[in-house]
Amino acid sequence: MLASRGKPDWLKIRAPTDTKKFDHIKSTLRKHGLHTVCEESHCPNVPDCWANEGTATFMVLGDECTRGCKFCNVKTRWSAKPPDADEPQKLARAVAEIGLDYIVITSVDRDDLKDQGSAHFAACIRAVKALAPEMLVEVLTPDFRGDRECIRTVVEANPNVYAHNIETVRRLQSTARDKRAGYEQSLGVLRYIKDLNPKIYTKSSIIVGFGETQEEVLQTMDDLRASRVDILTIGQYLRPSEWHLPVTEYVKPEVFELYKQEALRRGFLFVAAGPFVRSSYKAGELFIKHALQKA
Repeated sequence: MLASRGKPDWLKIRAPTDTKKFDHIKSTLRKHGLHTVCEESHCPNVPDCWANEGTATFMVLGDECTRGCKFCNVKTRWSAKPPDADEPQKLARAVAEIGLDYIVITSVDRDDLKDQGSAHFAACIRAVKALAPEMLVEVLTPDFRGDRECIRTVVEANPNVYAHNIETVRRLQSTARDKRAGYEQSLGVLRYIKDLNPKIYTKSSIIVGFGETQEEVLQTMDDLRASRVDILTIGQYLRPSEWHLPVTEYVKPEVFELYKQEALRRGFLFVAAGPFVRSSYKAGELFIKHALQKA
């Protein structure tokens, strides 16, 4: 189904059922001067996650990215503001105030910083765990241009889950992603995380609707499993504005189900696949939380 024909019936977002919790999370974020990728990327799951699940993905290192991926709604600027040295403590206090037991920390790309923001990521992980030792922390990092020292810095802060997104199939990397990103570079990041600490759960995400074929999606799954990725999410691309890439296809729910079954058959521990699935997705977080508690 082409974008020009309008969105299909299965792409409908539910209104929040508990606005009190939604408003509490939003006011807490504002009070501590924090950003979420939920808002910056116009994630369709904000009403459900914030109001009904009480989960959020915190975005550190500011809200201006040094890259210009053609599918992303986050603001772009080559030289963004210096990192807020107090942000790790602000994040820890906000998490405690909201009352979460599993959080996701992500960031914009910061190619303008010498360490690309990796030390700030590590400081955020440590601050949260110092204030709440039982907190489960997932990080979703940029590729750090493949710099192994940056990856090591984050791994040594001991996140429970380390995610990095491949985003799309090999053929469409240059179409959708910034020229500094790349398919092999992202796979290399995911492999090196496991080389450093095989016990860390690794996670990646594929966005569909850019014009990829089913065969290409399956090949991407194979490449991620060859890099020992444990968890996979697959979601529909929704165009943030007319300045972004057009949607080539609204993938049908039965195709998402096919992708889920194929991914599970390939050995992923958990797969979330559907029109509104995003890389930080509550079903995946629930699975990871239970798996880590059991371990």
